[in-house]
Amino acid sequence: MGDYFKHQDRMKQQREAEDSGRVADSLDVRVALLERMHAGELTLAEVQAEVKRLKRNAKAKGQITRNQAYLGR
Repeated sequence: MGDYFKHQDRMKQQREAEDSGRVADSLDVRVALLERMHAGELTLAEVQAEVKRLKRNAKAKGQITRNQAYLGR
């Protein structure tokens, strides 16, 4: 049972970080990329490369990744 509550707390922490704009690869950014892919503007490989680039450049921009937000870093 403790793992469930710990996960819920981490998800809440991640959502708060995304809402505050600290997360480089937030869910909104990922959804926007997927919408562009479904519209035919980008391929899956291009979307994956863009997410990878966002994660790589997050620290330089003073942001964090979704995983770091989840882990509380």
